[in-house]
Amino acid sequence: MGLIQEFKEFAVKGNALDMAVGIILGAAFNKVVTSLVGDIIMPPIGMAMGKVDFKDLRVVMQPGVAVVKDAAGNVTTPEVAEVAVRYGAFINETINFLIVAFSVFMIVKVMNKVIKAREIVKVI
Repeated sequence: MGLIQEFKEFAVKGNALDMAVGIILGAAFNKVVTSLVGDIIMPPIGMAMGKVDFKDLRVVMQPGVAVVKDAAGNVTTPEVAEVAVRYGAFINETINFLIVAFSVFMIVKVMNKVIKAREIVKVI
């Protein structure tokens, strides 16, 4: 059996199509959760912390230096990027992960109950 024929058989199997639908729905769900965390959950937390955008919280290890030019337009100081530990962005992503993980856990739990209920009905 040729490689192309094997691929065709794989691509048209129900499992491959189910996986594709799951990936598409998962990507859309991720956007919803990211918006939930970034636009609904974190702003009140940032406001409670002194009206700060939570994702911008960081510890600067080396401040950035902007480009400085003299009167002739020659660069006298090169641009240096800021080096910082962005713990606010990390906490945002951790909350995103926890919400997605909990949601998937609940979906799997419900699906397991549905599958068990189906099996009981088949036996009867």
